Amino acid sequence: MPRFRKCVPVLGTSLPTVREVVDSTDPVLTKVHDLIRRTFPPDELVRRHEWRDSLREREAGLWSDSRWHLVVAERKGRVIGVASGTYLGNINIGTVGYLAVSPKARGFGIGPRVRAKLRTLFRQDAREIRGTTLAAVIGEVRRDNPWLRALIRSERVLALNFKYFQPRLRAGDRPVPLVLYYEGIGRPRQRLAAAEVRRILYSTWRRIYRIPRPMTRPSFRWMLQDLEGRKYIGEIRARDLPPATRSPRH
Repeated sequence: MPRFRKCVPVLGTSLPTVREVVDSTDPVLTKVHDLIRRTFPPDELVRRHEWRDSLREREAGLWSDSRWHLVVAERKGRVIGVASGTYLGNINIGTVGYLAVSPKARGFGIGPRVRAKLRTLFRQDAREIRGTTLAAVIGEVRRDNPWLRALIRSERVLALNFKYFQPRLRAGDRPVPLVLYYEGIGRPRQRLAAAEVRRILYSTWRRIYRIPRPMTRPSFRWMLQDLEGRKYIGEIRARDLPPATRSPRH
């Protein structure tokens, strides 16, 4: 992410507030979706009503061992940052969905703040649902995203070296080739067992993207084929990445 600098010239003296959205009728949902729509390409966008439906499930007390979160940073009624993600209790991992900061607010620590809030929520989920410490945080990022280079400089983050795809989100879309990263919370890991990666893939597609039968999707089978015969999955090196051409975003 961009280096932090004083925020007075752009953000003024009014500091942004960071909060979790918990009400399905919260009008901020429209503003958040507008920021996501301006930041991500169409084939990576979920519809706004899917967020509202998730919050309605929470209000109805339907969540069990998974919890979806939406964190926003606001200043003077404007949404300037957002992070979303889901805790999966069956694998004890928090998954980052979206992370975005409005262009004029970049470089002032907004991204790290909403990400830290999301991570805190994942830790709470792990304690309440599993009675243990959160194992890891995972996420998806494009190979040409400059933030990926910043990620892999951390000894705790593995940009996993296999062919990963985000499933198509609606009819007519194509699966999106991305990089799956794994950030261990405890001791840093140099590699993951291929069997563990397969479980992560299935849980992500089945429970986050709500695909009832992942094995029916060619792109899911492509990922499994790339893992076939491999006992461990290591990390992508910075020298193997293409030149960064995209603005910093998740």
